[in-house]
Amino acid sequence: MPRPSPSPESAPNAPSAAPLRDPAFLSFVLARMLTMFAQQMQAVVVAWQVYDITREPLSLAYVGLAQFLPMMCLLIPAGDLSDRMSRKRLLTISWLLASVCSGLLWLLSQSGTHYVNWIYAVLVLFGCSRAFSGPALQSLLPQIVAREQLAKALATNSMLMRISAIAAPVLGGLLYALGGGVLTYAVCGISLILGAALLSQVPVRFANLKAPSADDQSTMWQRFAEGLRFMRTRPIILGTISLDLFAVLLGGVIALLPVYAHEVLKVGPQGLGLLRSSMAVGEVCMGLWLASRPINRRVGKVMFAAVAVFGLANLVFSLSHWFVLSMLALAVAGAADMVSVYIRSALVQFSTPDHMRGRVNAVNMLFIGSSNELGEFRAGSSASWFGVVPAAILGSLCTLGVVGAWMTLFKPLRDVDKLEDAARVGTGKES
Repeated sequence: MPRPSPSPESAPNAPSAAPLRDPAFLSFVLARMLTMFAQQMQAVVVAWQVYDITREPLSLAYVGLAQFLPMMCLLIPAGDLSDRMSRKRLLTISWLLASVCSGLLWLLSQSGTHYVNWIYAVLVLFGCSRAFSGPALQSLLPQIVAREQLAKALATNSMLMRISAIAAPVLGGLLYALGGGVLTYAVCGISLILGAALLSQVPVRFANLKAPSADDQSTMWQRFAEGLRFMRTRPIILGTISLDLFAVLLGGVIALLPVYAHEVLKVGPQGLGLLRSSMAVGEVCMGLWLASRPINRRVGKVMFAAVAVFGLANLVFSLSHWFVLSMLALAVAGAADMVSVYIRSALVQFSTPDHMRGRVNAVNMLFIGSSNELGEFRAGSSASWFGVVPAAILGSLCTLGVVGAWMTLFKPLRDVDKLEDAARVGTGKES
């Protein structure tokens, strides 16, 4: 394994103040946009196909569960590998595996099968690819840009990801209307392959991984336990990732969009794509603001306020039977979520040393996966039990309750002022 490169603080030739002027960062975000584009389109089409076949909200719950279970099972090896091998190589392999999943979904669509269990099986394999891509992807950016540019790069990166998330669901719905899953999954697979090829050209300039020494006899479990002990001493990290887990797990409405498009708003697959893109529009608008004016004062309180707005906007969507109002509510929820994601990701990155980022981000990705995929299972099962509208209302109210509880439980997170302060909270260096 190669020796560690100089740390970001001491490495020469740091990127310019504008991240997009740095060719390495630009190549990285273009690769991410291609793969995000593919995954967003695939998510729209899979949800629509499954619900169109079954017409059961509970079937959407299994879409999330099929992806979450392998992520949960592979958490430990994924985080450990991300700290002990090239994160770029690991991410490339994961994206290529995801392209294989798109190819399998293409074959299922080509055969015209109506047996959804085959779709669930492919989603399990896709969840395996995401288990390894998540920690590597979240840990790679600090190895591409210098630390002093990390906050701006994170904001720019998040904003560009949301731009790809605007067009992708709309195009996914249009492609499905034009050529069904056969056309859409082909585009997804090609985009993933192109993203992996582009990533292979990105230089890693600030690698600071600890190469395993000859006398290192620790097991994978011991190394992962070290990461958990580190997180337990950092209320910033524990509070931010658990806030995301419970706020989105209990209050997310994305999994219910196919039911709303079918039964409540009656807008078809094109309308479903517009609903998914509405949230991304709000995220991009806020991302453009953050890229030029990053938030770096009273970040703890701003983050909690953003999550509260996210819950309120989802509540408006839950009650709406007017398509335009539903789109506006989702756009507001997206803008609030963008603020929360930006602050949370920056706090985690500033709080974590490079050699431990893989393990910390593995736990972070498990929490994100829990809030997204397991949240889909929660939303689908709740809709099956209570009805889609009551389930969405209850989830939104739960999000607001989580905000109040976490502000009390994680006072250091609530009171953190600047992003750079995150590295000192919990270490005895706050003063």
